[in-house]
Amino acid sequence: MEFKVEATLNNSEARAGVITTDHGKVPTPIFMPVGTAGSVKGVHQRELRDDISAKIILGNTYHLYLRPGLDIISSAGGLHKFMGWERPILTDSGGFQVFSLAACRKLSDEGAKFQSHIDGSRHMFTPENVVDTQRIIGSDIMMALDECTPGTADFAYARKSLDLTRRWLDRGWKRFNETSPLYGHSQAFFPIVQGCVYPELRREAALHVASLDAPGNAIGGLAVGEPAEKMYEMIEVVNDILPQEKPRYLMGVGTPANILEAIDRGVDMMDCVMPTRNGRNGMLFTFNGIMNMKNRKWADDFSPLDPEGSTWVDKTYSKAYLRHLFVSGELLAMQIASIHNLGFYLQLVTEARRHIVAGDFKNWKEEMIIKVTRRL
Repeated sequence: MEFKVEATLNNSEARAGVITTDHGKVPTPIFMPVGTAGSVKGVHQRELRDDISAKIILGNTYHLYLRPGLDIISSAGGLHKFMGWERPILTDSGGFQVFSLAACRKLSDEGAKFQSHIDGSRHMFTPENVVDTQRIIGSDIMMALDECTPGTADFAYARKSLDLTRRWLDRGWKRFNETSPLYGHSQAFFPIVQGCVYPELRREAALHVASLDAPGNAIGGLAVGEPAEKMYEMIEVVNDILPQEKPRYLMGVGTPANILEAIDRGVDMMDCVMPTRNGRNGMLFTFNGIMNMKNRKWADDFSPLDPEGSTWVDKTYSKAYLRHLFVSGELLAMQIASIHNLGFYLQLVTEARRHIVAGDFKNWKEEMIIKVTRRL
């Protein structure tokens, strides 16, 4: 994997770049649709590729490991072939999913023991076997196993958690360098900076991560209960240390405003389930604000979903029609909303990149945050 910074700014840490993988180029800043189990919910691969123009998507090691399982993925020749996706894929290590299973998991130096949410069976993730699993999945970018510390954790817990994550990281990095890709394309390994909301822990973690000289680096453990301003502060602390010549991936974030603020602070890659999850529940993000499509006010509004939108759904369907589909319980409602929201997120980061190159990102960002956060 290679990364090239193509444009920077004097009044912002935002930058435009290009990540090059064996499965294609990814212009940054970029938003990655979440395809947890090898599928972006409600969205066909053709729509992802042609209508939304997704350059890279995210899969999840935890879910793919449990179902369909490594034997099936290996027999298919890796996740790209299994799901019919020819562009880049990034896989999360499953650390966040294990974090969410707090009631049925146990952490130790060895790794993370957990029970499957599907059938209650018991499993163990170690820093080593998570690398091996992602080799079998065949993602272009794989993540280190970490503990995702709750945003409300006290310093003592955050300290202990970071020490565990660091020991896991060193073992995972060693395993990655001892193994090779299985399907003829290269794979990159991203370590993850943890440290909760404590600047001294974040600095310590960022210094260690930077010392590994990995192809890219990730920032984890944010948007998990801490205030947004604290999240932005931690991004600034970390990005002041992480090397500028490597892509920076902010994991699991977030709202359109979060994304613009993260880009302003030097983040290159982001992912979140919000566009599809909120879309399935009737929330649409647009360049004029946020709409609840189940509201009565849209019942006779025959204007396009988003006049500034870029996908075919924005031009084809009216607010009244989509509202009708939601109140009627039609599955098409969730599909249209998911495609629309993903298209909006991809267009938002594309516009951000354009304004970075043009040199007026800062002013554009301030105006855009006012628009995308208001309720219509």
